[in-house]
Amino acid sequence: MTGPGGAVKAAHVVVDGIVQGVGFRAFARREARRLGLVGWVRNLPDGRVEVWVEGPAEAVDALVRQLERGPRGARVESVEKDHPPPAGRYTDFEVRYDAGL
Repeated sequence: MTGPGGAVKAAHVVVDGIVQGVGFRAFARREARRLGLVGWVRNLPDGRVEVWVEGPAEAVDALVRQLERGPRGARVESVEKDHPPPAGRYTDFEVRYDAGL
């Protein structure tokens, strides 16, 4: 599967630390849109933030690096990530408010 920027990649990322109440979701959305990525971000009930992102491989990797740092005010303590196959069903990057699975 390829797109205009080459191979399309997905990443599922769960960020732990001080990541809720510090603008992390808005930061993730802003950076993802700036990079031309699609997917979603949401808070989890246990205090972590979950992100699903798809797009050109280099842009996905760039967003993951941004998530590892987080916005000012956040303190990222750990990041779990994997790279499942892209779902191919997203057209934008959105903040979800469904509080996890």
